[in-house]
Amino acid sequence: MYIEQLYTNCLAEAAYYIESNGEAAIIDPLRETTPYIELAAKRNAKIKYVFETHFHADFVSGHIDLARKTGAKIIYGPTAETGFESIVAKDGEIFTLGKIQLKVLHTPGHTMESSCFLLKDENGTDHAVFTGDTLFVGDVGRPDLAVKSDLTQEDLAGYLYDSLNTKIKTLGDEVIVYPAHGAGSSCGKNIGKETYSTIGVQKKMNYAMQPMSKQEFIAAVLDGLSAPPKYFFVDAVLNKKGYESIDEVMSKNTLPLSVEEFEKEMKTGATILDARDPDAFEKGYIPGAINIGLNGQYAPWVGALLDAHAPLLFIADEGKEAEAVLRLARVGYENVHGYLQGGIEAWENAGKSLETIESITASEFVSKINNDSNIVDVRKKGEVEGGMIENAQHICLSKFQDEVNALDKNKHYFLHCAGGYRSMMAASIMKQKGFKHITNVRGGMAKIKETGIKLVQPQFA
Repeated sequence: MYIEQLYTNCLAEAAYYIESNGEAAIIDPLRETTPYIELAAKRNAKIKYVFETHFHADFVSGHIDLARKTGAKIIYGPTAETGFESIVAKDGEIFTLGKIQLKVLHTPGHTMESSCFLLKDENGTDHAVFTGDTLFVGDVGRPDLAVKSDLTQEDLAGYLYDSLNTKIKTLGDEVIVYPAHGAGSSCGKNIGKETYSTIGVQKKMNYAMQPMSKQEFIAAVLDGLSAPPKYFFVDAVLNKKGYESIDEVMSKNTLPLSVEEFEKEMKTGATILDARDPDAFEKGYIPGAINIGLNGQYAPWVGALLDAHAPLLFIADEGKEAEAVLRLARVGYENVHGYLQGGIEAWENAGKSLETIESITASEFVSKINNDSNIVDVRKKGEVEGGMIENAQHICLSKFQDEVNALDKNKHYFLHCAGGYRSMMAASIMKQKGFKHITNVRGGMAKIKETGIKLVQPQFA
């Protein structure tokens, strides 16, 4: 028996390769199929099954392409309805893989079709459970993504309570927990940094696994739950109904454009995405471009800030173009009209205008501010609870596109996040919306704290 976790930091997503006696299964694969096919070939195994724990909302799964290329069967849990060929398994159904078995545990709550897969080893002993978005390290899946006219988030949370108590807590303490996501994913409120655990540890450490009534559980799980990114609902539909081959998407979307062609596309109203690092972006960028750097959680932030259906143009460092397109495709952004061939240097060499964003060090920032300064903190609510600068205004970046419109374009604003990655996104959005007087703080709160400035507790409405 062989198990390998394939973890993708950008999406905080874990796919799994399981193998026994020359037969392999993939659980919750990403959009690209090559890593799984190459791994199976390297190990002289044939991919027999693709198991999907649910209809993912935060990324487009590779299940359909992987099945096309390998002949593997796609397996979902009970109640799933797909627009492609798949096996909708029964609760308790067992699938044999070489000398091991995978048992379906229907665990509705995150979504109604959500299921976990219990791996039994060669001796028939419970070895590990692949929990998808039902159970994370330190958290559980959010119960607000499958809300319908006859199904509320309270209903889903109640289903999740039953699933945990009847299917998950009953497993042995030694059973390994392999979830679909780690820290940073929007599929949970506060997922732990570890990417796997055990049932026993989660019974001790996970707030949602503690003894409580169903009503107490519902209240705890829904408390502090922020709105999901809009692209979640786009991706869930793609995963359920089907999508275009990733090979075709890559071919159509990785299109080099000359400066003249790029300008022509700009005039159609396409969104300009600059995927360079913030430090490079601030020194010169195409007016109207939004910065979301490839060096961070690029795809989720694209999903949170940009319209999934709007046409996109992008700028990236040379050699990074295919990566930028692939990572966009992972979250369902396929309407890419091309990239600027030669990058920002080509634009500059053609004599085209560039804009810049002022950035200062944390020390310079602290020396400049006073009680009348306009400071915008774009960190998440949980981060801000650790302390913020007095009189600063909190606007979480995920809500920035809408809430920034309430600010006064005639005022000067200082922007900061935790480390500088997100504040440059916010600065570029403000510039695009017509704000003229913006200063970004390099290094964010991490560097601000080093100055010794006094922080205060936020007062949320």
